[in-house]
Amino acid sequence: MTETLAQGLSDFPDASKTWRDLVLKELSFFSSPLSEEIREEGRAQGRAEDVLLVLEQRGLDVPDLVREQITDCGDTAILRRWLQHAVSAPTAEDILTHG
Repeated sequence: MTETLAQGLSDFPDASKTWRDLVLKELSFFSSPLSEEIREEGRAQGRAEDVLLVLEQRGLDVPDLVREQITDCGDTAILRRWLQHAVSAPTAEDILTHG
């Protein structure tokens, strides 16, 4: 049922995101491709927020293009590498070369 509903909303990104946000807690116990995709998106979003937080706490300027690239990245392995490099990179742009 949830898979069918997700497919039906795929042409409506805002509605799809709202629906996913609403059912995320309900799917926490459920194992399906959709529930795993939602969990992975949440992990990626959290990791992207961590990267930005480290850069900002270090006082580095984060240009909009870099911020967008970080927040749009859905690959947690790449975001992990970026987070590791955010600790010592001289500029925000420099972390993107380590993806």
